[in-house]
Amino acid sequence: MLIVGGGGREHALAWALKRENPAATVFAAPGNPGIAELATLLPISSDDLPRLTEAASLHAIDLTVIGPEVPLALGLADRLRAGGQLVFGPSAAAARLEASKAFAKDVMESARVPTATSHTFTTLGPALACVDSHPEPLVVKASGLAAGKGAIVCATRAEATEAVMAMLGTDRFGEAGHTVVIEHFLEGEELSVLGLTDGRDVVLLPASQDHKRLGEGDTGPNTGGMGAYAPVSLATPALLDRVKREVMLPTLAELERRGARFQGCLYAGIMVDRGGTPSVVEFNCRFGDPETQVVLPLVDRGLTDALLRVAGGHQPTPVTVRNAASVTTVLAARGYPDAPEKGAEIHIPAELPSGVTVFHAGTARSADGVLRANGGRVLSVTAVAADFGEARERSRSAAEAIEFEGKVFRRDIGWRETERVRG
Repeated sequence: MLIVGGGGREHALAWALKRENPAATVFAAPGNPGIAELATLLPISSDDLPRLTEAASLHAIDLTVIGPEVPLALGLADRLRAGGQLVFGPSAAAARLEASKAFAKDVMESARVPTATSHTFTTLGPALACVDSHPEPLVVKASGLAAGKGAIVCATRAEATEAVMAMLGTDRFGEAGHTVVIEHFLEGEELSVLGLTDGRDVVLLPASQDHKRLGEGDTGPNTGGMGAYAPVSLATPALLDRVKREVMLPTLAELERRGARFQGCLYAGIMVDRGGTPSVVEFNCRFGDPETQVVLPLVDRGLTDALLRVAGGHQPTPVTVRNAASVTTVLAARGYPDAPEKGAEIHIPAELPSGVTVFHAGTARSADGVLRANGGRVLSVTAVAADFGEARERSRSAAEAIEFEGKVFRRDIGWRETERVRG
């Protein structure tokens, strides 16, 4: 197997697949020091499509799993399929569901999928005029790929004006912000729902809840995600059935109607209002990060078979899920998300609480073999236990035990679930 990518999501994928297939030979490109304990690393960037295609052929890869959104948007899955390779990941045409928020809104409108009312702009004047008359609060989104930081929730029109100027006026978001989506603010509670799909049917994994804000109490700047937990008691079987019927299946059908059948992991960011009605906040075309790190440890068996069937264009088989709870706490570098500091020496204790797995995200080994911080989000500390409270305590305890200078993390991952448990 070949895992494309080098973050926490890819470490979790390599860990889960190796756990199911201990005799399998696993490669990762480019991987990271954590993945190196499970796989052979290939020094190939995840967006180097020609070399990745060559490597899949050279190493006789049976299944390629593409982690990040950029190689999917660039068409890596298309290249591999054209060469007769089995690959888990959508085509570039289907990956537009994440690569273009404007495209995603158009698909949802055609499929009658519930989502916030929105308007799309490519020029500054009309976008600012829309902001001037828009109710507060509102959301401004860079339509393109912005590493999870392109959606800005604005409490006031003044904040929205600043966000629009950053995208269309000063080009701070680059090409990703050349098209802007301005939409109504959805109130409620968010869920992340991952679906394994051949483009026609979908198998849902346990729902999780991400924590996007840097600071405790959901304060501070937006990030790629500071932690998550699963399952979420809000996500009842009835609610997830609605998400499947009203969100996933209509979206997949509309994509196929447009000639862009989706084969891979469809990620739906869902907002559930006080009445229990789900609406789409965003779609991603791949496994989430850090959702993958918290969800896959709950999958007892069946992941490999489901991925292989989807890669072959067949209906995915259900996975078996453990009756347990999982919590992951992200350890970030000082200065994240704007200017994370690199180079801090990392110390991970040899003994950690039972059920804890540490997934590497932004790490590297220096020439002297020392593990060091090498990115904004450095590690994901996942704990699985019989109940949510115990999983949360073990994740937090392990996060506190790991040491590196400037370590930043949230101690309140799952705070909404805690309030629900308390009643």
